[in-house]
Amino acid sequence: MSVNAPSSFVTPIVEHDGIAYLSGQLPRLDGELVHRGRVGDTVDVDCARLAASLAAKACVDVLRAGLGDRFARLLKITGFVASAPDFTEQGKVLDAASRVFTETMGAAGEHARSAIGVAQLPHGACVEIEVIAAVKG
Repeated sequence: MSVNAPSSFVTPIVEHDGIAYLSGQLPRLDGELVHRGRVGDTVDVDCARLAASLAAKACVDVLRAGLGDRFARLLKITGFVASAPDFTEQGKVLDAASRVFTETMGAAGEHARSAIGVAQLPHGACVEIEVIAAVKG
């Protein structure tokens, strides 16, 4: 398994009682992890926003593949930002992900959100996004 590949122990999406829980998605481009490092240290805000957009697009792809037309709406996204100790603009980074969701899903992409700064993310990624969504019928 490539160092960039998701763990074989992780299920991309799990459904239970009309709710879909999406595993955290990292910023990948053509299958390769991009934008590694800590925001406010080795990664600037603009680069982190691009990473958040890529991770959000990955979430959309997993939702479409896993739910298809049974997708009802996003409920909540949680964004983790690998942050330098004094970095406090996690919300600004995650705004880029929120934009992807609302632009690609319309009103169904509106969501509650948490933006959390962390010391480190898997494989050195600067952003990881997980999603909770409602499922039709």
